[in-house]
Amino acid sequence: MKLHEYQAKQVFADAGIPTPSSTLADTVDDAVAAAEEIGYPVAIKAQVQVGGRGKAGGIKLVDDADEAREAADAILGMDLKGIHVDRVLVEEAVDFVNELYVGVTMDRGEGKPVAMVSTRGGVNIEEVAEEDPDAIVREHVDPSFGMHPYQARRAVYEAGVERDVARDVASVLQTLYTLWDDRDGADAEINPLMVTSDREVVAADAVMNIDEDALFRQPELAEMEDDAAGGDDLEAKADEYGFDYVRLEGNVGIIGNGAGLVMTTLDLVDHYGGEPANFLDIGGGAKAERVTNALDMVFSDENVDSVVFNIFGGITRGDEVARGINEALEGFDEIPKPVVVRLAGTNWEEGMEILNKDLVTVEQTLEDAVQRAVANAEEVDQ
Repeated sequence: MKLHEYQAKQVFADAGIPTPSSTLADTVDDAVAAAEEIGYPVAIKAQVQVGGRGKAGGIKLVDDADEAREAADAILGMDLKGIHVDRVLVEEAVDFVNELYVGVTMDRGEGKPVAMVSTRGGVNIEEVAEEDPDAIVREHVDPSFGMHPYQARRAVYEAGVERDVARDVASVLQTLYTLWDDRDGADAEINPLMVTSDREVVAADAVMNIDEDALFRQPELAEMEDDAAGGDDLEAKADEYGFDYVRLEGNVGIIGNGAGLVMTTLDLVDHYGGEPANFLDIGGGAKAERVTNALDMVFSDENVDSVVFNIFGGITRGDEVARGINEALEGFDEIPKPVVVRLAGTNWEEGMEILNKDLVTVEQTLEDAVQRAVANAEEVDQ
């Protein structure tokens, strides 16, 4: 479960992490009133769970009531990477001199939690990790003992954080780890953690993702679940259909049966130069109706330019999948996105015979299917 920024900031603030004064608003008038109460300058920030809000026009810094009204009017109701914006966070602007990154997640390769610090905050941390991995200091933590203060200090000092704020940053990092551990977190991060002109540190953004299987142990967070999904119609639809679904930021839609198979498909899309738009697992034993629902979901994502369907039949039968694909596509006067299908396993030959080849492209191997889907997406972008 992904918390919205305003929800994560409340959790962080309750734990003692400094955050700017802020108010949630869902109308232009409420946003202007909140800005007047907080005092200018303020930031008006779209509350949707996508990256790159600022570049997409979802975050604006304003200096007076006229600018606040104009910004709120522009952001509320906008479509931000396929998600309708119906709320904004009006937040005290931070007079900063530096931007840092701190985060905690699970390093599955090491089998341990890992805390991370970088002086290159305020940018896409995944790009930093790829372009300059040494810019991110990693400190692995023994979950039996938790993060010791010396570990937090070591990570901060090795990252090159300035000495006069290093202890405050270390304190934020240790608190963030404790939150991640106590709240059954999947990921927790602050990007950026701003250093102000007064040499204070403030969480200017907040990310907190919770392990959904542990929500029964987190009743306070569980109450936020419906609200956390707000604004993303696709995630609400996934809940309705009973799918395991994660929305990503690419343009190649992915449907498969089984988490491992879907993850493999995501990796191959990336390997062949594409960008995955989603993780969608239809599960084992999927009948035609379920497959139809899956295609309905992926077609509903405006970011998707092509679709790859990867099915390996065990419990799931290839002929049932083929019927579902046909039923979904035959209802369109024109296919909204090109679909590539790869079937293997139980009844795959029957499925290949059933598939309407006028509506889909069929590939024998997963590699060929993914490459075709990536090429289809590239043709749409040109």
